[in-house]
Parts: sequence; C-alpha cells; structure tokens
Amino acid sequence: MKQKNIILCGFMGSGKTTVGRRLAPLAKMQFIDLDDYIAEQQGKTVSAIFAEQGEEAFRRMETEAAKALSNRTGLVIAAGGGTLLRAENVRIFRKNGSIVLLDTPLSILQERLRNDTFRPLLQRPDRKQFIADLYRRRMPAYCMAADLIVEGGYPAEKVAAQILDRVRKG
Repeated sequence: MKQKNIILCGFMGSGKTTVGRRLAPLAKMQFIDLDDYIAEQQGKTVSAIFAEQGEEAFRRMETEAAKALSNRTGLVIAAGGGTLLRAENVRIFRKNGSIVLLDTPLSILQERLRNDTFRPLLQRPDRKQFIADLYRRRMPAYCMAADLIVEGGYPAEKVAAQILDRVRKG
C-alpha cells in the first residue's frame, strides 16, 4: 500500500521542519522541507528569491513544487508558512496527503522567532507586533486547511509521535 503524504502546516516557527525531521523516520517516510526544495530547484536561497523576484514569484514556485511533490508518495512535507494560505495549494496537497496543523501558541512562536535572521518577512523593527498581527490573520486559514490539528508547543519528538499516532488512527 502506498503511504499518503503528511503535510505539516502552521505559522513560521511552529516547528514544521524540526517535527518533520523527527516524524519521517518514525513513519518510515522521506522528509522534504518545501522551502529547501524550492531553493534547490532555483539554485538560490528563499531570501534571494524574495529579494530578486518578489513574494508573488515565490508563491508561484510553491504551487509548482506542491504539484510536483503531490505526485509522489511516502513523503513528510514541511510546507512554508504561507503555502497553505492558497486554496489551490490545499487542493493539490489533499489529493495525496493529510494536512496536519502544528498549533503552536503565539507566546512560544514569539520566543522562537525572537532572534530569527533568516525569514525575509521578519527582518523589520516592529517584529513582535508584525508576528502577532500575521498570526491572527493566518491561523483561520491554517485551521480550514488542516485535516488534523496537533498542539505544537511540546518537544518535537512528542509532537511527531502524536502526529504519527493520530494519522495511523485516521
């Protein structure tokens, strides 16, 4: 039987990549970070893509990557923070996978993102307020996209085990 993909979604800093790296071997699946996949395909960092081509071009690349990866099976995919805000990407991933929301409290996200220097959207002086506003705007879309919601504020090993348990139970 082919394994459906597990797509991890959630706000930046929710632990998608960290949890995904723990979940994949537990589930005997391959891990792919969508941002890393796009960077590899494009031969440049996500920050460089944003700077040179803009957010809209990057979002189109996300959709193309989603299409390519959803044709495969047995993957744990850490989606970017903005990927599943697009209904088209939700439809693409749902064809061959379950979307799992890592619901991480805002206070934990603020702490995790406090010193972030990698995410293009966070390189601003009003970071804390920006994160809070963006979180409030994005969470309803994440909840609508999710087939399953797990608490993401725990250690990655515990979150990964919980996801595997719940996905296996259907």
